[in-house]
Amino acid sequence: MRNVKKIGEYCDVGDGVHTSIGRVDKGIPYLTSKNFGSSGIKLDKVDHISVSDFEKYFRDNSKALTKPKEGDLIFSIIGSMGGAHLYNETDYFGLSSSVAIIRPDPNNLDSKYLLYYLKSEYLQKWVESIKSGSAQGFLSLEMIRNLPLILPNLQTQKKIASILSAYDDLMENNNQRITLLEEMAEEIYKEWFVRFRFPNYKNTKFIDKEGKEVAHGTKDALPEGWEKLKLRDCLAHYIGGGWGEEFSKGKNTIPAHVIRGTDFPDFNVGKLNFGVLRYHTKSNLSSRICKQNDIIFEVSGGTETQSLGRTCFISGIVIKRFKEPVICASFCKLLRVNSSIVSPFYINEKLNRMHGTGELKVYQVQSTGISNYQFEDFIEATKINIPSFNIQEKFNQIISSMYNEIQILGEKNQILQETRDLLLPRLISGKLRVEELEIDKEVLNMAAKPQEKYN
Repeated sequence: MRNVKKIGEYCDVGDGVHTSIGRVDKGIPYLTSKNFGSSGIKLDKVDHISVSDFEKYFRDNSKALTKPKEGDLIFSIIGSMGGAHLYNETDYFGLSSSVAIIRPDPNNLDSKYLLYYLKSEYLQKWVESIKSGSAQGFLSLEMIRNLPLILPNLQTQKKIASILSAYDDLMENNNQRITLLEEMAEEIYKEWFVRFRFPNYKNTKFIDKEGKEVAHGTKDALPEGWEKLKLRDCLAHYIGGGWGEEFSKGKNTIPAHVIRGTDFPDFNVGKLNFGVLRYHTKSNLSSRICKQNDIIFEVSGGTETQSLGRTCFISGIVIKRFKEPVICASFCKLLRVNSSIVSPFYINEKLNRMHGTGELKVYQVQSTGISNYQFEDFIEATKINIPSFNIQEKFNQIISSMYNEIQILGEKNQILQETRDLLLPRLISGKLRVEELEIDKEVLNMAAKPQEKYN
């Protein structure tokens, strides 16, 4: 074990303001404990305060440490500790008293090293042992100051941080590529099937409801040869999911992975959850096993801010990555599109757009605190424009390659994260010596390369 000190010996420790500040629709982001998770800060549901309140409560010359600056570490100290975040030059937000600030002495403690140290299993165990005496889970500033700090020399700290951040840099690069692919898929759908600017659209006739030829862009007009069908008529098979048993017993003997609604966000960026493996009966499983190009649709659960109707797409790569069969959970439905009528990729992008625009909310009802989806009404009432097979085929070729690339990049990230997480405790504790180690990002790229079976 390396030299062990206390965090308070090498860091100033503070927290956000203890005054209740009114929220505004637009203004300066204001972080509370709810904005922290295992991966750091989450800014998708952040509150805002006015500029005047920010300038009043977060002053650079304040005696108390309430305003973070570049190089500080911030994290939640109420409830779940959450992942630490390294404050950088692009960050600009206020903090509530549920968020701690740790300002390291740069002459003795590297900020990036401290970031990884706060995430280490070693420190997390200390935090959990301290919080165990509190029902809510709380870390006081004095508790933080007294937390142990494994402190190698500054050069070693920087080398450890460099090794671990190399993994994070590669993951961030992959995440940016994934985001770009998602945005491209969405934009292609809108361009082709909302604006009707598909390949060769200028040489295509557009027909209105009365069967008359009209100009491109005329409301409710469709390209010649296209038709409109109920969503129900586009499905070859659909069925609710299952849950099975945690252990094999009785007739529940067949293992299968279960995909839940909570898995969707990670699933769609290639981060698959292999941990929910349960046991099912043959009869329940036979009609629920996911096949290539199936769609899983969320029909129950949801929150006030997260509506139902999210989807995830079961690509061929997804099937190969799971060793056992895959089904969806009972709060979801398996949709199998009739590919002789319409492309599953087209239907999935259609559903994604409807969810994004809020169109799917019409069929969501809430009872006893849980939202449910009127699925039968939805597939009966929803009309789908069916493009010509030529256009569908071109769309499939583009979108399927994007879906595959997202899954490949997601798998790379899982490999990188697992490797980094294995290295983290060994580097922090000193079990893996780094003083003479050369860092080569190309080695990391090779380690994250997907298996040849996907090529």
